[in-house]
Amino acid sequence: MLKVPDHQVAGHPAGNGVLGPLIDDSGNFYKPLQSGERGSREVAFYISFSSNIKIPDRIRKFFPIYHGTKLVEASDGSGLQPHLVLEDVVSNRLNPSIMDIKIGSRTWYPQASEDYILKCLKKDRETTSLPLGFRISGLQIYGSKESGVWKPDKKSLKNFTKDVRLVLRKFVSSNLFEDSSTEPDCSFAPTVYGGSTGILAQLLELKAWFEDQTIFHFNSCSVLMVFEKESIGKVMSSSATVKLVDFAHVVEGNGVIDHNFLGGLCSLIKFISEILADLTL
Repeated sequence: MLKVPDHQVAGHPAGNGVLGPLIDDSGNFYKPLQSGERGSREVAFYISFSSNIKIPDRIRKFFPIYHGTKLVEASDGSGLQPHLVLEDVVSNRLNPSIMDIKIGSRTWYPQASEDYILKCLKKDRETTSLPLGFRISGLQIYGSKESGVWKPDKKSLKNFTKDVRLVLRKFVSSNLFEDSSTEPDCSFAPTVYGGSTGILAQLLELKAWFEDQTIFHFNSCSVLMVFEKESIGKVMSSSATVKLVDFAHVVEGNGVIDHNFLGGLCSLIKFISEILADLTL
């Protein structure tokens, strides 16, 4: 039985006649195949990535597992439509906090039409993409059983994420729902961002690969950061996870390092490193 995912934070959600992703009870995520070259490019990426022996196993863990494509009943009522069948990276999380971060100061790909490039360039200039090399495009923060989940709508998110340092601090804070003038306590930062298995360590592992890899250029891809607050109190581990998602604009690297993605990744690493450094002062 396919259903609309509860924890989608970016993109177009399914429902009310809108085409969007679906999930099942077996840990699969069904992403509608985009029309034209975007859909074919994403399929081509997953096939190439899955079969490329040059991709280290330590890097494969950062990508959703690809299970091929399948015709399923679309969420917009249009009947059977092709979908990518992927690993649902949050299926084993009960109350996840999630942040979707689009990486790169340039979110368009060189072969795109002039209209599409101008559209992307406008958004890159209006957000933090151009000045910082990344922007926060989706957010869900779980507070507690009493306070529930904070999931800002697109308009609120656009205004709020102009200060990415504040967002990254609130993401790992226990006083999320207090007065807006209250300084985020960052109480979960050492466990979520820090440590040998935390988000910073994972981003640094990705950075080391991107400093060498010239197979792909990851235009307009996102880093997905996920953790659960409940697990921190139980086992002193947040099970923090980093995944890369959205590959409709990936092109061949042709032996050239992807400096656009690498630069944005380094910028994100710098912000998170500074948050951890501030806690030790």
